[in-house]
Amino acid sequence: MKVIDKIAYLCLCDGKILAARSKGKDKYYLPGGKREGNETDLETLVREAKEELSVDIIGSTARFYGVFEAQAHGKEEGVVVKMTCYTAEYTGELRADSEIAELAWLTSEDMESVSPVNKLIFADLKEKDLLL
Repeated sequence: MKVIDKIAYLCLCDGKILAARSKGKDKYYLPGGKREGNETDLETLVREAKEELSVDIIGSTARFYGVFEAQAHGKEEGVVVKMTCYTAEYTGELRADSEIAELAWLTSEDMESVSPVNKLIFADLKEKDLLL
């Protein structure tokens, strides 16, 4: 089994979660991505938020939320994505950047437009009354 190790940013506001759709993709993903080299979770979170969303994560506010695993969307069977999730505050104005085509605020009603691992995260957030 191959595992894709990713860090995700859970940006919640008024019962909705920020999601991004990459150029050429059909599903929304939570902002974040893979580590580069020996980056820590926080370093990855900060870099990815800057690259994808044009904002600066306030490191001291970052809080571990959980780890979720599921079949990786668009990959061969047996390739699993392991998503380590964090919440955090940020400074700046959210704006799609880099490979991101658009940003959207989603609720649990949008589960069909997200990847399998994100469905697990959405369900968990909904169960905890953090997501509409």
